[in-house]
Amino acid sequence: MNTNKIAELNDKLRKNLFTPGKNQVFISAGVSSLPYLEQARLLDKVQKFNDFNEENNPYGERDFSRIEHQGINYFWKIDYYNETMDAGSENPADETITIRVLTIMRADEY
Repeated sequence: MNTNKIAELNDKLRKNLFTPGKNQVFISAGVSSLPYLEQARLLDKVQKFNDFNEENNPYGERDFSRIEHQGINYFWKIDYYNETMDAGSENPADETITIRVLTIMRADEY
C-alpha cells in the first residue's frame, strides 16, 4: 500500500474541507451543537493540524488525531470507502475509486 499517497490525499481533504468532490465531511451532534463561530474555529484547527507523531499517526496515513478546543477534546478521523459506500476501499491510495469521509466529533461521542 502506498502510505505516502494515502497521507497526501488525507491532508488534501483535511486542509480543504469545503472543496467540491466526492469526499465527505461529517460533524457529530456535539460539534453541531456548538455556536457557529465555535464550529468554524474548531474546523480551522482541524484544517491547520500538523502535529503528527508516533502516538497519533502510527501507520503514517495522517488519518486521525485529537485536538483540544475550549478545554474539550475532539477527535477527527478519515475513513476510506468504495464508490457505493457499502464497504471499505480496496485501495485508499487510488482517489478514483475511494471516497474519503472525514468525521469530527467530541471525544466523549466516540
